[in-house]
Amino acid sequence: MKRREFLKMAAMGALAGMGGVSFGAGKTKKPNFVFIIADDCTFRDIGCYGGQAYTPNIDKLVSKGMRFTQCFQAAPMCSPTRHNIYTGLYPVKSGAYPNHTFAKDGTKSVVHYLKPLGYRVALSGKKHISPPEVFPFEYSGKGNNPDIEAIDKFIGQCKESETPFCLFACSNEPHSPWNKGDASRYDAAKLKLPPYFVDTKETRENMTRYLAEITYYDWQVGQVLGLLDKHGFADNTLVIVVTEQGSSFPFGKWTCYDTGLQSAFIACWPGKIKPGTVSDALIEYLDVLPTYIEAAGGAPPAVLDGKSLLPVLLGKTKEHKEYVFGEMTTRGIINSSVYFGIRSIRSRRFKYVWNFTPEIQFQNACTKSGIFKSWQAKAADDPDAAEKVRRYEHRPGEELYDVTKDQYEWNNLADDPKYAKVKAGLRKLLAEWMEAMGDKGQQTELEAFEHQGRNRKKKTENARVNREKKSGAKEKGEREKGKESPGRR
Repeated sequence: MKRREFLKMAAMGALAGMGGVSFGAGKTKKPNFVFIIADDCTFRDIGCYGGQAYTPNIDKLVSKGMRFTQCFQAAPMCSPTRHNIYTGLYPVKSGAYPNHTFAKDGTKSVVHYLKPLGYRVALSGKKHISPPEVFPFEYSGKGNNPDIEAIDKFIGQCKESETPFCLFACSNEPHSPWNKGDASRYDAAKLKLPPYFVDTKETRENMTRYLAEITYYDWQVGQVLGLLDKHGFADNTLVIVVTEQGSSFPFGKWTCYDTGLQSAFIACWPGKIKPGTVSDALIEYLDVLPTYIEAAGGAPPAVLDGKSLLPVLLGKTKEHKEYVFGEMTTRGIINSSVYFGIRSIRSRRFKYVWNFTPEIQFQNACTKSGIFKSWQAKAADDPDAAEKVRRYEHRPGEELYDVTKDQYEWNNLADDPKYAKVKAGLRKLLAEWMEAMGDKGQQTELEAFEHQGRNRKKKTENARVNREKKSGAKEKGEREKGKESPGRR
């Protein structure tokens, strides 16, 4: 299957080509865009997704807009995820696939696409992206949380100049350490732990602090939304609120399970999105950029891996994609395995996970945490705890789950003959996607250090030296050729 044909098949839903609404033409006023993102927050913990966190602002937004139940990101880590959102490209394709990474030179981001359409494009809060020339945002405020005062000033300026804007308000919550919010709101003894957790005192106490920080994030959401009301932009702004990858509790962040890759995704756009709606369309973070471009009156370029969500948001279709993909690179993570590459593909019903090196113990910052150590201590005389610790640290080469019946991905069907055809089909599609992305599997994992920000200067310098060597060799060859030419005297 050719690359273009495969991407078209994998990314497009049956009706996703509908909905070409131009918001930049005629007398129609261009919409503003506000994207609010959490940091290390499991989607299931948000109130409107059935979670225990108190999130009144997010829950209220749901009543005004659309809640997506099947939104996914391409990597369960902060830096690749943010590159993924802003570039509309899968991580390996953009080069930004390990953590603390950077995009390839010449990559375009949301700033390059929206500025020519008349937008100011700003980011306030956590960055974790590189290089600056790929992401020339108007950066406002200091630190890793949205600067409400700076955002207020930015929106006010846009109002005064009548300039449409795109704002990314990037929180650092509830990323550990969990030290914000009021943990006393949550009673550790009464919390309901996920079935894949080991019930320990350390787990419960940390859970209260984690949930408190989600509530703190919800407060930030309320602050940003309040500024839209203050400046009169609430009715002409597409607001999207997401939770990023799962938390740093075990089986979330750093894994390709749904807990690590799935995100809350709430979109509100008065007059465009029907209030109180729920969509189970399969969507990805990289669909945000083409959505913004189309809503702004532009045409999303073919280079983007994402596809505009407008047909879904406007109620013209209920379908979007057949498959979503994930990749995880441990190389370069603090306390991680030397290398442990993971790739995944998910349909509505099945998730296939490929672990490149099952013989290697899976490790990361989580396995060094007090929470996981409490699990290990309990595992000494508790079979259930021992099994959960084993499953986290030791993965089989292949995993297959029926996510409609097994949402926590615990019953591995990879060796069940009844599902051999399903596994083979998903494995084939995953291999084709990897080839289309330039993903060489284990070789790509071993090259991860070359794609981390700390090595960017070295890589750039080496590339410059190699270009000069090639250029010099070419010039020398041309000179030698000239000397040997029969026409030369």
